[in-house]
Amino acid sequence: MKMGKATNLYGSFFFLVCLSIEFSLVVSGQNRTTIPVNVGVVLDDLDSPNTKVWLSCINLGLSDFYTSHGSSTTRLALSIRDSREDVVDAAAAALDLIKNDRVHAILGPKSSMQANFVIELGDKAQVPIISFSSTSPSLTSIRSSYFFRAAQNDSSQVKTISAVVQAFGWREAVPIYIDNEYGQGVIPYLVDALQEVQAQVPYRSAIPPEATDDQLVAELYKLMTMQTRVFIVHMLPSLGSRLFTKAQEMDMMDGDYVWIMASGMTNRLTTMNASVINSLQGALGVRTYVPQTKELVDFRARWKRQFQKDNPTIIDAELDVPALWAYDAANASTNSSTDLEYFGVSQNGPELCQSLSSTNFRGLSGDFSFVDGQLQNSIFELVNVIGNAAKTIGFWKPQSGLEKKLNLTNTDGPYSTSKSNLAPILWPGDSPSVPKGWEIPTNGKRLRVGVPVIDGFAEFVKVVPGPSANTTEVFGFCIDVFNAAMRGLPYAVTYDFIPFAKPDGTSAGSYDDLVQQVFLGNFDALAADTTIRANRSLYVDFTLPYTESGVVMVVPMKDGKSKNAWIFLKPLTWDLWLTSLCFFVFIGFAVWVLEHRINEEFRGPPSHQIGTSFWFSFSTMVFAQREKVVSNLARFVVIVWVFVVLILTQSYTASLTSLLTVQQLQPTFSNLSDLIKNKEYIGYINGSFVGELLIQSGVHPNMLRPYKSSDECHEFLTNGSANGGIAAAIDETPNMKLFLAKYCSKYTMIGPIFKTDGFGFVFPKGSPLVPDVSRAILNVTEGDMMKEIENKWFAGDATCSDTKPTISDSNSLGLDSFWGLFLIAGVSSSLSLIIFAASFCYRHWHMFMTTGASAWKRIKVMLRIFDQKDLSSHTFRKTGSQDGKYMYNAGSIATSVEASPNNNSTRPPSPPSPESIGHSNHTNPHSPFFREEGILPVVVSQAYPEM
Repeated sequence: MKMGKATNLYGSFFFLVCLSIEFSLVVSGQNRTTIPVNVGVVLDDLDSPNTKVWLSCINLGLSDFYTSHGSSTTRLALSIRDSREDVVDAAAAALDLIKNDRVHAILGPKSSMQANFVIELGDKAQVPIISFSSTSPSLTSIRSSYFFRAAQNDSSQVKTISAVVQAFGWREAVPIYIDNEYGQGVIPYLVDALQEVQAQVPYRSAIPPEATDDQLVAELYKLMTMQTRVFIVHMLPSLGSRLFTKAQEMDMMDGDYVWIMASGMTNRLTTMNASVINSLQGALGVRTYVPQTKELVDFRARWKRQFQKDNPTIIDAELDVPALWAYDAANASTNSSTDLEYFGVSQNGPELCQSLSSTNFRGLSGDFSFVDGQLQNSIFELVNVIGNAAKTIGFWKPQSGLEKKLNLTNTDGPYSTSKSNLAPILWPGDSPSVPKGWEIPTNGKRLRVGVPVIDGFAEFVKVVPGPSANTTEVFGFCIDVFNAAMRGLPYAVTYDFIPFAKPDGTSAGSYDDLVQQVFLGNFDALAADTTIRANRSLYVDFTLPYTESGVVMVVPMKDGKSKNAWIFLKPLTWDLWLTSLCFFVFIGFAVWVLEHRINEEFRGPPSHQIGTSFWFSFSTMVFAQREKVVSNLARFVVIVWVFVVLILTQSYTASLTSLLTVQQLQPTFSNLSDLIKNKEYIGYINGSFVGELLIQSGVHPNMLRPYKSSDECHEFLTNGSANGGIAAAIDETPNMKLFLAKYCSKYTMIGPIFKTDGFGFVFPKGSPLVPDVSRAILNVTEGDMMKEIENKWFAGDATCSDTKPTISDSNSLGLDSFWGLFLIAGVSSSLSLIIFAASFCYRHWHMFMTTGASAWKRIKVMLRIFDQKDLSSHTFRKTGSQDGKYMYNAGSIATSVEASPNNNSTRPPSPPSPESIGHSNHTNPHSPFFREEGILPVVVSQAYPEM
């Protein structure tokens, strides 16, 4: 036999009362002889099977206590009263127990409304009221120190319910509750918990306590006409069983619906008959967790035997988890003639309250303790009604959320709301698929889809009169995308387009006003070129965008082709001009250094040498250099440099040709700040949010001019600011692209200057349609359908070339395009100079190392040697042969040998002997050269060969 928490709670509770009263008597100083202690019990309908189950548990708990505590001096005497399911009778029974029976405590009453009055009586008489069935959160507000709730507060289960809703991604849920204090008390907590997980409560179904079957059917039919298919039932079993039976008859227990039962019903599933259980198939339930211990199993068996013995006419009685019994629908009333001033005051009340507050033990129902008079046990079990029983699918704990297997030792784990932490569920209709939680009702109202009435870009939305009176037809790009998305939904949705217009057919307001209508509930959706904005998303939900995003600026174009005399400087940027000039000078210097000692054309007076070097370098631009280079290093430098000059001149020629011949279209303004600075008028489409956006960006309201259509925008731009028009039109990208498709040759688009998220369809906040429509939009935009729609409405784009403005700076060639070439030229020239310098120093190192002179004087000697001809070069030997003489260079010494005039041989005369060289003036230590430099001569016997 399966047992719930009821028996556990009764036994534990009664054990607690006995201990507490005994302790209080000891504290009060009474002797340990057997003392009768009166305890009152207030319950409804003492002849009902449910009440007999409760009483049998209390009696068994009393027997268990005295069996295990034989030395106890107290003997509890139960004084039982029947409240007859009436608030006044419950108060009268409690008053009689307090005044006449002098009870030390009262167990009960059954309902929360009855408890309200009884708690007031107990507080004044200092008699503890211990209720194990009044679960309404409203009782907590009484704040009586004599009230102890030995049952879980209904508000403690709302987090469990919201965790289930979040786990399956349901966006809406409708609570169905009994319309009295029991049902109403938990609704605020439930709504708050659902909103914390982004689930909305579009409707609250309040069922009267004495509702007839016709009333239940009428309310269920109302629920059928709504989109929401997730229902949370919070009521007593007597009413809840009738509700589910009618729901099954109306086919509301199929795969499209989700039913979640609160603990008020789930805790009593074991007491329901088979017909009621059959109507609950697939429903989920939240019930109090009761640990299945050995003591519990033993108690269940003993209780079964005792109950059958005491009540032989009741067959197959079961234990359940008591939550709340049915509330009496009768209005609460009190007898104003009841005199509360003459009943006695319990002498043991304060001590008993103190003992109850400090009690903490593990009973049959689990850990049992009170904090501020409330039972501290908040673990819930989640069940799925399958067949004749409830299958456990998981657990919920405040610390860790949903768990498939209960882990009592894990208190610090992460909070989980994942459906993977639940066992497989068989949903209503024996479906294993998770219901999406909402449905477009076939017998419900058609969606009212609002559309704007605009004079502007009719390609997006256009409203025209219908063929019959008082009808309209709607066309446009946005309408086609909306229809395509709705057709792509996995279910049928019926809707009508409703123009947002006044009775005369004109627009009823701006786009913000249109969005507001969705928030107010006048429209169920909005199909228009509505921009997704943050301030609008506070009140409505947007689908994914179906167009490009951004706010752009359209301005007239002008021909930027320069007519001034200095246009020849424009092809190159200033940094490239400067770099080129520096390299021309550097290359001329490098060639002069490499050619000066061996080439007569690079010798002569200083002015001649400088002019020749610059002439040679700059003449390479037109490849007109006349000077011949004879050094291999110089030839290498010139070859690399000519390659660089070739590329540079060709690029310059191409760029200059473009500047002089090709039309250079440039925007009249390139940014918003220039418009503001020049106090130009700016246009925007009438009714758009762009006007407000421009004002926030610093544009004076008087400088804004709205237009109604693309033709009027064109007229404004043509006139310009000075003639009553505008200098720029600012609007969203789709609108401006449509405008340019018609006037592409005259205007250009700049931006985006502001970031937006594009056009999206609008639905009420929390609408379950938004995710599905967004997915359908993705299917439309990613496929060929969007191209077909665009070609249908924006065919002008295909015949209009994409004219882009040419910014003037982009026509000039910059250093970043040529720095690689300059790097090659610089490295090759520098490397050649280094090789030459190393060779020169190596040949004349003996002159530099001459002792007896300062470093500066040695450098001057080396420079003078560099300035002299290198007579050993083949160029001078060739020249000497032609002139009839030879020149020899030995360090700083030169000897001329006159060829014999009678010598007709082609063989040159023999060079002078070392002796003759030693007697030349340059090697004479007394010669002016060495006297000037102050160094000793070095006799060189042979000229060094050329490198």
